[in-house]
Amino acid sequence: MYIIGENIHIIAEKVKEALTARDREFFMDLAVKQVEAGAKAVDINLGPRKKDFAEVWPWIIETVETVVDVPLSIDTTNVDGMEAALKSIKKAQPILNSTSAEPERLEKVPLLAKKYGAKVIALTLRPEGIPIEADARVNIAVESLIPRMMEIDYPMSNLIIDPLVLTVSGCQEYCPHLIETVRTLQYAWDPAPMISVGLSNVSNAVPNENRPLINRVYLAMLMGVGLQMMIANPFDEKQNDVIKWIETKDTSTPLGRVYNKIAERTAASEEIQISDFDTSDPEQTAIWKTTQILLNKVIYADSYLMN
Repeated sequence: MYIIGENIHIIAEKVKEALTARDREFFMDLAVKQVEAGAKAVDINLGPRKKDFAEVWPWIIETVETVVDVPLSIDTTNVDGMEAALKSIKKAQPILNSTSAEPERLEKVPLLAKKYGAKVIALTLRPEGIPIEADARVNIAVESLIPRMMEIDYPMSNLIIDPLVLTVSGCQEYCPHLIETVRTLQYAWDPAPMISVGLSNVSNAVPNENRPLINRVYLAMLMGVGLQMMIANPFDEKQNDVIKWIETKDTSTPLGRVYNKIAERTAASEEIQISDFDTSDPEQTAIWKTTQILLNKVIYADSYLMN
């Protein structure tokens, strides 16, 4: 699994404070620790930064590249900010996060990625919003995103499709469709584009104590249909165990067997069965209940684990 570390994100209060203070040591330490925990790239999300992008992006790029050699993912809606960052990168091939099928972004961002030799994450998002159905999301990739890349002679090996994970709290019906989108995208083009998701989006607006479990169970489902890249938290050791168990097909422990069974059932388009779990084990019962909300079988509530 190619993990793009998500932890330098302006939504986090400590990141916001460190950026205001231009605290180089904070960002150096956070970048190094993510890479040490297994991140193969580091996402840097500073928001639009419309007023100070010309100063702040070169500053943070230089700061992070002082201590790590991995690719940096430039996560902003500000195209000028993207270019300010790209001009400053001196080490690994960068990633632009992101473009979409919205006309203005699809016009500008791929050209910028080509100019600087960057990979680009392309969202299955059109002007009217995100469609629910898997086929509609795949069609955005096939009819809008990929043709635009071909039009500008952009290397298809640098294209990463993000079919957009949405929260189970409020957008529950999207969760199973996202799984099918990841499955189908791998057959939508030859060669198949890389596919990445923002894993933790699935648990946005969920009580903090439940978020890691929801992320891990959804990850097992997505790995079952072939996901190999994600923006996620590399510090979640239990998440990293799930990755290891599924990648090595390690069923030597009860949880290893359960997560592998979730991946296998999802890969085969089979119903996940309660008999796959030892319901005398509270942890396995919680995993079973989580599969049911993610598959839209049981209506999500913050108290779902107590029902």
